[in-house]
Amino acid sequence: MKAVYFASVRERIGLTEEEIDPPAGVATVAELIGWLSARGEGYAAAFANAATIRAAIDRNHARPDSPIRAAREIAFFPPMTGG
Repeated sequence: MKAVYFASVRERIGLTEEEIDPPAGVATVAELIGWLSARGEGYAAAFANAATIRAAIDRNHARPDSPIRAAREIAFFPPMTGG
């Protein structure tokens, strides 16, 4: 699946997107964030406060408990404000 990173998540990881292949035990958005966090210092910094990270699966907002098994793309971004 493709992981896409936006804003501060992208800045900390240093990538706009990448192909990832999480292990079979990683089944939800929250578990994926945990797995990504263990991939290195930049990932750990990007996902340090996982409760504030938002995700979208195939361009639809997803909750931390959303399953990822059929996802083609998962995007991660910080909370946004508008005006």
